[in-house]
Amino acid sequence: MYEILLVVYLVVALALVGMVLIQQGKGADMGSSFGAGASGTVFGSSGAGNFMTKTTTVLASIFFVLSIVLGNLTAGQIKKTDEWENLEAAPVVETITPAADDVPVTSTKEKSDVPN
Repeated sequence: MYEILLVVYLVVALALVGMVLIQQGKGADMGSSFGAGASGTVFGSSGAGNFMTKTTTVLASIFFVLSIVLGNLTAGQIKKTDEWENLEAAPVVETITPAADDVPVTSTKEKSDVPN
């Protein structure tokens, strides 16, 4: 599911960039209004602006919704991963008690043999 949404997200992002680059700037409208060949376009003299504007709006909306969905899915995956890492990384504590034979014992003779 996550991979499919990621592919759709990338396709929408590329389409959005393409739509923004295809659109004309606001300054180009003045030249096209005097018959500079705009009436011979596929969408007509005023249809291209409306179509491209609506398409860009729809693509931008889809882009933002997918961004939020993918962000939530990624946060959920990171949270699950952190929980599993904490469970696996719990240290095992083992208490070792020394045996009575391992404790060094000093005798009183050794202490008295040492000169002052």
